[in-house]
Amino acid sequence: MKDKNILVVGLGVSGTACIRGLNKLGAHIYVYDESPREKCFDKLQVLKEIEASYFFKNDGNDEIDKIDFSIIDLAIKSPGIKYEAPIIRTLAEKNIRVISDIEAAYKVTDAAIVSITGTNGKTTTTTLIGEIVKESKKNCKITGNIGSGMFYDAVNSDKDDVLVAEVSSFQLAGTIDYKPHIAVITNITPDHMDFHHTYENYIDAKFRNVANQDEDDYAILNYEDKIVMGFIDKIKSKKIFFSSERILDEGIYVYDEKIMYSRDGKKEFIINANDIFIPGKHNLENAMCAVGAALSLGISTQTIANVLKNFKGVEHRLEFCAEFNGVKFYNDSKGTNPDASIKAIQGIEKPIILIAGGYDKDSSYDEFIKSFDGKVKSLILLGQTADKIEACARSYGFTDICRVENMDEAVKECFERSVEGDNVVLSPACASWGMYPNYEVRGRDFKERVNYYGGNSTKAK
Repeated sequence: MKDKNILVVGLGVSGTACIRGLNKLGAHIYVYDESPREKCFDKLQVLKEIEASYFFKNDGNDEIDKIDFSIIDLAIKSPGIKYEAPIIRTLAEKNIRVISDIEAAYKVTDAAIVSITGTNGKTTTTTLIGEIVKESKKNCKITGNIGSGMFYDAVNSDKDDVLVAEVSSFQLAGTIDYKPHIAVITNITPDHMDFHHTYENYIDAKFRNVANQDEDDYAILNYEDKIVMGFIDKIKSKKIFFSSERILDEGIYVYDEKIMYSRDGKKEFIINANDIFIPGKHNLENAMCAVGAALSLGISTQTIANVLKNFKGVEHRLEFCAEFNGVKFYNDSKGTNPDASIKAIQGIEKPIILIAGGYDKDSSYDEFIKSFDGKVKSLILLGQTADKIEACARSYGFTDICRVENMDEAVKECFERSVEGDNVVLSPACASWGMYPNYEVRGRDFKERVNYYGGNSTKAK
């Protein structure tokens, strides 16, 4: 990319990483963001030493027209920007190739890429694999949707490094040649219909994680996922299946509460399932994903087991926050779709007081409500989807519902309603947008409110 004219679309985390990486590669950098310049002040301060031309959208005055598209060689799109956005349409009309940051990262590195995608479990699985790789003494960067951005990490990697990347359907949709050495697909259920418009488009995006692999690569796949199993004949890489439901002749499975790996007629013991620190069936599946990826990298079973025994999980994913007067509080702000929140409900003992609601991604909440199954005793709703979730809940006869305006009211209501033995769980089943910039901020707000009311309310004392 040296001396090429590259347009970075979006000034978020991935966009900033691209700008920093392109600068190191010697590209001529152009940047467009849909926000007003003043809202990007802090980001621009971080990048002030880098020479680049910036274009913004200010009070209806869109600076797209100021960009000289005739000189642009390539555009790198930030994940959340939709393909129907005016800037992307303009690029398409002018026949300028638009790729995602992970496609660009793949182009500039010889490091081995372990690429993790799926509707649920990406962050935990990615972090877990990264910790195992680090424990094996390999040079590792945990990247993608985690950290400072995959493109910058790729630019600064060596051929002996391992890039362990959490990648989203947004990023995969913008790939052409992307070919990770090890690809993980945790599961596929409907999500992000507002972005992809159809389930088929969403599935196609996820499939791109394995589409370009060959026989020298590895794909770690969920044997119990019908969507995944529907396209395995198209996958050319070595397939390692995992299942929490059955014994596999070839693959990773649970037998007599032990995680086992069968290959070529031989069985290998990995770890006792009860020795895995993080609880829940979904985390057992995440652990099996990590086992498959680690074995593909040639990492010993002893190293894998050591990390699985000690890994405490990730922030915002069924994260235990506090206990006040016998009531436990869990932060599952990473539950940004119904299926993720179903897994949270399954992983916590009853009775549950559940906080849900947020940005509407055109999701259906029927299976989410059905999963309550006597475990959820109260539902606290907030955000854009509150009406939709409440209507769905009442249609199934669930009526213990409270509507609140914000997280402060939600947590306060939970303290009022809870009794000893209850579990209060924030698992929104929705994205955070509209109320928070991301799920991390939402989760931290929840924890702050819990500690405030836990430390100050009469009931908590």
